[in-house]
Amino acid sequence: MTEARMVDISEKQPVLRIAVVEGYIKLKKETIDKIKRGEIEKGDVIAVAKVAGIMAAKKTPEILPMCHPIPLESIAVDVELEEDKVKVRTEVKAHYKTGVEMEALTATSVALLTIWDMVKKYEKNEEGQYTTTQIDGIKVVNKLKISSS
Repeated sequence: MTEARMVDISEKQPVLRIAVVEGYIKLKKETIDKIKRGEIEKGDVIAVAKVAGIMAAKKTPEILPMCHPIPLESIAVDVELEEDKVKVRTEVKAHYKTGVEMEALTATSVALLTIWDMVKKYEKNEEGQYTTTQIDGIKVVNKLKISSS
């Protein structure tokens, strides 16, 4: 049995790392309409989800034990309302020795969880169950390593 440890990246050279992650949360059409009209009791769902995603990316090494703390240079969280779902797409950039996909995955996941938290009142049925609400499709859609040479 091997013990847990961080991977040694001391010999690697920093290069530009970019990761793009997306996912979505399926919601009732009525809930999407409430978001559009600004009728969600907890506030601006899109703005709060973006801030939550950015904060989560910065906290990733505190959540994932073997993740290196990376000096992130850019975190962009985009939220798009569709007919029956909300899509979150995150792009994270840093010049570093290891990739930023875990930060982008964390940002997207937390942004989606934040949306769920903000709209849960409108998603429950009479018994308090979430019969249609679900988070799905979280995936790395692009990962780049760009050297300056």
